[in-house]
Amino acid sequence: MEQFLLISVGAVVGANLRYWVGDWVAQRLGASFPYGTLVVNLTGTLILGIFVTLAAERFLWDPRWRVLVAIGFCGSYTTFSSYMLESVSLISSGQYAIGLLNLFGSLVLGVTVMFAGIMIGRMI
Repeated sequence: MEQFLLISVGAVVGANLRYWVGDWVAQRLGASFPYGTLVVNLTGTLILGIFVTLAAERFLWDPRWRVLVAIGFCGSYTTFSSYMLESVSLISSGQYAIGLLNLFGSLVLGVTVMFAGIMIGRMI
């Protein structure tokens, strides 16, 4: 139950910040390109990278912080950060083929299933 609550608190903060940052960026840079999503994806990846490094290499933080920040907040703020962390972790550990497969497979398959979802939605 405690993990559920930690994830939920982090997710509420992450989702609201995602909306606020995306809206703030779009107001300043316009909507001709998804700048808000780009900024959210990049800042979320930066935050997760900093957090994971500090938690694993510099400090011995309570594991509940990982649940709150990495899973709850970053997972809600952007899943792109998790996707990047997993890909980089695989590549950094020498699993180049699997890391690159995850990186490019998610990209190519993601675009493919997005188009499929759009087509299915239009047929319904």
